[in-house]
Amino acid sequence: MLQVHDIRANKEAYIKALKKRGLDVSADIHAILEADEKRRATQTTLDETLAQSNTFSKEIGKLFQNGETQKANLLKEKTSQLKDTSKQLQEELHTAVETLDNLLYTLPNIPNELVPAGTDENDNETVFTEGDIPKLNKQALPHWELAKKYDLIDFELGVKVTGAGFPVYKGKGARLQRALISYFLDKNIEAGYTEYQVPLLVNEDSARGTGQLPDKEGQMYHVTGDDLYLIPTAEVPVTNLFRGDLFSHTSLPIACTGYTPCFRREAGSYGAHVRGLNRLHQFDKVEIVRVEHPDHSYKALDGMVDHVKNILRDLKLPYRILRLCGGDLGFTAAMTYDFEVFSTAQDRWLEISSVSNFETFQANRLKLRFKDTDGKNKLVHTLNGSALALPRVLAGILENYQTENGIKIPEVLVPYCGFTMIE
Repeated sequence: MLQVHDIRANKEAYIKALKKRGLDVSADIHAILEADEKRRATQTTLDETLAQSNTFSKEIGKLFQNGETQKANLLKEKTSQLKDTSKQLQEELHTAVETLDNLLYTLPNIPNELVPAGTDENDNETVFTEGDIPKLNKQALPHWELAKKYDLIDFELGVKVTGAGFPVYKGKGARLQRALISYFLDKNIEAGYTEYQVPLLVNEDSARGTGQLPDKEGQMYHVTGDDLYLIPTAEVPVTNLFRGDLFSHTSLPIACTGYTPCFRREAGSYGAHVRGLNRLHQFDKVEIVRVEHPDHSYKALDGMVDHVKNILRDLKLPYRILRLCGGDLGFTAAMTYDFEVFSTAQDRWLEISSVSNFETFQANRLKLRFKDTDGKNKLVHTLNGSALALPRVLAGILENYQTENGIKIPEVLVPYCGFTMIE
């Protein structure tokens, strides 16, 4: 969530910056500033009323002591009226604060100056490409057919148990899935991330704190009986571990990693482009999260990008990195790099990771701060990234490592899964 005092100080700059997202927020910002004026005016009146009530209360005691009972009783009546007025003002202030917050929640983050303007994925910038695309034989198959041929994943069985988008991994498919999770976690821990095992359901405050509410409410599974949400990513519970905390500047950075299943409704997703593992309602992902001093967050973002690069180099998968344009940027992000692996059998790029810097946007919602060297409390910067999302990594391995005799296993995964080929 943007800070209202920053909006007030940078009104025109914010309107211009959000045009990168293809948005005209002039009316929204006007409404926010108007609501803030109402809040501030109400707060001032309330403070003055309470101060006058306190003054009268002190005078009443003195008047009674001096025997001036009539004057004391008149002031008591005025104090009673002031209390009624202050009660009404407190209700008005609560409404004003709620109105302002609701308006602020609808405004997305300001894109970093390096984010290109654009309307959709076609305007994203390719900033890095690495790896040779393998040449497959004419009989090469997409991963969903390989999964069936080698009995690795049963999509129909998942439909029987739950519905479409909930695959069942079997045999070597399940072992390869488990190997990827362990390998990703080990790589993250080696890079200095502390592993966490977190809840898979979160409350409304947690979902609102990281920006899933109100922006992505329709994409989350809602457990209505308990008013809890199934997590769309480990970013939500991991970042919320620190909600409301105040750190010393010497405690930063904080680096966390965690594996969780992820749940996304993906409403409206149909067609061949979402076949097989390309898009699921339930999938596994290993996440990295960082809490950083604002002066160091973009250096940390570069480090996270390099970390994901190293994982993909170890897997020897061809990949590219995109800097997302304003129109494709997530609601909460100031800058995002997407990693895509090339699916040779499908002849297309598949997104496997997003690495983002949210600057203070999440921290303001989370009230997550640190005490800087000047003694002032300031908002931290939060970052997160996939390291990595499993479905499309697995799809890339199955398709790019297929041979006439079976599917080879990337060398780095052999110690984790215990076999070198799927035959």
